[in-house]
Amino acid sequence: MAEFTVNVQRLDPYKSFRFRVKWDGKHVPGVSRVSALRRSTAVIDSREGGDTDSDRRSPGRTSWEPITLERGRTHDSAFEDWANLVFGPNGQMSLRSLRKEVRIELENEEGQTVMAFDVHRAWPSAYAAIGDLDAAGESTLTETLVLEHEGWERDTAVTEPAET
Repeated sequence: MAEFTVNVQRLDPYKSFRFRVKWDGKHVPGVSRVSALRRSTAVIDSREGGDTDSDRRSPGRTSWEPITLERGRTHDSAFEDWANLVFGPNGQMSLRSLRKEVRIELENEEGQTVMAFDVHRAWPSAYAAIGDLDAAGESTLTETLVLEHEGWERDTAVTEPAET
């Protein structure tokens, strides 16, 4: 089977720097890094009575690793606003708005969406308003948001577009 079903002439996999993040129906500006979407399933070992030298293995509970978003610090307050819903200025939590559906869209070099992943019931567990400050450095000041969630899945309705 070809790696690309619509663009059979394409040989190169998609680039890791072509993506966008979306929540509340809007793309979040400036996101420069998204950690891996990773899940793992625990292994349950069991043994039958009288069977002392071999285990049987079966799948257990699946867990979803947190997702870290990073971007250059600007005056856009999307990260901070969401983080403040967990622990706001008065120490209060906003239960109504805390969890969000997050969408991560992958794009080809033409800017067409080629794949999308939906992250379910995400909420911020950590927020860094500014990254490390270094007077001798030459890097961009960053802002980081860590999201806990209840799983992700690929949106199979998003299919490979025809490239021009």
